[in-house]
Amino acid sequence: MAILIGYLATLGVYFCIYNIFAIGLNIQFGYAGILDFTVITFMAIGAYMAGVGSLGPAQPGTEIYYILGLSLPWPLALILGAVSAGVLGYLIGLIALRRLRSDYLAIVTLAAGSIIYGLVGNNTKIFDGYEGLVGVPQPFNGVLNLSPNTYDLVFMIFAAVIMLLLWVLANRLYKSPLGRAMRATREDLDVAEAFGKNTYRIRMMAMVIGAVFVGIGGVLTIWFITALAPAGWGTSETFVVWAALIVGGMGNNKGAVIGSFLVAVLFNEATRFLPSINGLPSLIPEIRNICIGALVILTLRFRPQGVFPERKAKFFELPLTGRGREREHEVVVTGAEE
Repeated sequence: MAILIGYLATLGVYFCIYNIFAIGLNIQFGYAGILDFTVITFMAIGAYMAGVGSLGPAQPGTEIYYILGLSLPWPLALILGAVSAGVLGYLIGLIALRRLRSDYLAIVTLAAGSIIYGLVGNNTKIFDGYEGLVGVPQPFNGVLNLSPNTYDLVFMIFAAVIMLLLWVLANRLYKSPLGRAMRATREDLDVAEAFGKNTYRIRMMAMVIGAVFVGIGGVLTIWFITALAPAGWGTSETFVVWAALIVGGMGNNKGAVIGSFLVAVLFNEATRFLPSINGLPSLIPEIRNICIGALVILTLRFRPQGVFPERKAKFFELPLTGRGREREHEVVVTGAEE
C-alpha cells in the first residue's frame, strides 16, 4: 500500500510540475503568440540556480564543481530560481522579440536553447557539466524526517499549492487589461500597434512572466528528484510541454491542465514505471514518443482548438433608444433620398 501511495504521489507531483510548465508556455504562446521552442531551458536555469542556492559550497577534492553554494533556505532558493529564469527570458527577448516574428522568432529561441545546453554541458565549472547537480536538499525533509513515500505525498501537496497559486495568477492575468493587450497582439500585431499598443513591451512581459512560471516548475523538479543533468532537459522535454498545450487547448489554462494530465502524466510519466522488455530496453520509450506524436497529429487534424478551446469574447450591441433611434431613422431616410 505504501508503494502504491508513493507511486500515485510521484505522478501527482509530475502532474503539478507539468501544469506549471504548460501554463507558463500558455502565457507566452497562448496569450501573446510567442513561439518559444526553448521553454525547457527556463526550467533548467530555474532548477540549476535553485540547486546551487540550496547546496553548500563545493568541496575541494570531490571532483564536483558548481558556482555559488549558498545554503539558502527553500523560500530564498525558490525566488533565486524564478528570478534567474525571468532574467534569461528577458535576455532572449531582447534578441528575439524586437524585430523577429513567427518562424524566425522560433528559430532564435531554439538556437538560444542549444547554445545554453552546450555551454552548461561543456563547462564543468558552472553546474558540473554533463554530470549535473546531485544531492540537492529537499524542503521540509530535514525537519520532518519522513519516509520516502510519505515525503512524496507531502511534496505533492506542496507542489499542488504552488500550482494553484500560479493558476490563479495566470487566470487573473488573462482577464486583466494586460492580458487583453497580449491577446490583441497575438491576433494581429500590426493592428495592435496601430491602436497605440507597445507590442514589444507587451510581448516582453509575456516572455518574462512565462519564463518565471516555467522556472518555478524547474525548482520543484530539482527539489523532488534532488538532481539534474543536461540529459534531463533536452529537446524531447520541450516537445512534451508543447504537446500538452496543443492537446489541451491554447489560450485556456483549463486546457493546459487537461493536456498536462493526458500527455505528461498518462503517456509520458506513467509509462516510465513499466518494466522493460528483455532485449528491447528502448521499446517502451519509443512507443511512448509515438503515442504522444500520434495524439498531437490527431488533435491537430480533428480538433485543432484542443480539448478545451479558448472562449472567444462576445460583444453585444446595445439597443438604440430616444434620440439615437431618431438619428438612425434620419440616416436611413437620407440614404434613401440620395
